[in-house]
Amino acid sequence: MIETLFPHLRPEQLWDATLETLYMTALSGLATFVLGILLGLALFLTARNGMFQNRLIYSTISVVVNVFRSIPFIILIVLLIPFTKTLIGTILGADAALPALIVGAAPFYARLVEIGLREVDKGVIEASRSMGARIGTLIFRVLLPESSPALVSGITVTLIALVSYSAMAGVIGAGGLGNLAYLEGFQRNHSDVTLVATLMILVIVFIIQFLGDVVTTRLDKR
Repeated sequence: MIETLFPHLRPEQLWDATLETLYMTALSGLATFVLGILLGLALFLTARNGMFQNRLIYSTISVVVNVFRSIPFIILIVLLIPFTKTLIGTILGADAALPALIVGAAPFYARLVEIGLREVDKGVIEASRSMGARIGTLIFRVLLPESSPALVSGITVTLIALVSYSAMAGVIGAGGLGNLAYLEGFQRNHSDVTLVATLMILVIVFIIQFLGDVVTTRLDKR
């Protein structure tokens, strides 16, 4: 039945491509989460009326974030080819896509982190400061826990964007489902392969969204 509906599809090839997409999304998502939190905290703390208000630092980080967030991902991959080749040693394969995925997604998530932190009740922050809470305590006991629903919601959106980015990266040889859809599907005119690869991407996106919604709902105390 499967062979009849999808005559050009090889299950092992689909499985390998799916694993590559999950690998790229997971690793770049983890790095994006860490870098996004750090950048978002820096933006929040150095912003106007922030605890460490510093116009120069805030403006510098903000410009960097805005620049990399605004560059179309397919162009960003090309711009980062020399850096990727120096760092990874090649511009092909799943590992070679990671630098561009992280550089493209971390600034996007950083803005979502900043927005989430701004939603934290200022009264809670001031109460913690008045009791002598140190900056580390304030960050890990107040800011991050109080903004956790927004942070999880933000990383969910970012992970879905990373799945899309990884598919674009596959067009230029990064592997994954995008590469399968382009090389085996589009270039060889095997529409069944393109269809299955697309459906598999949709399944991954739906699973990420479902898990993100569940975690966000459990963290939301309102």
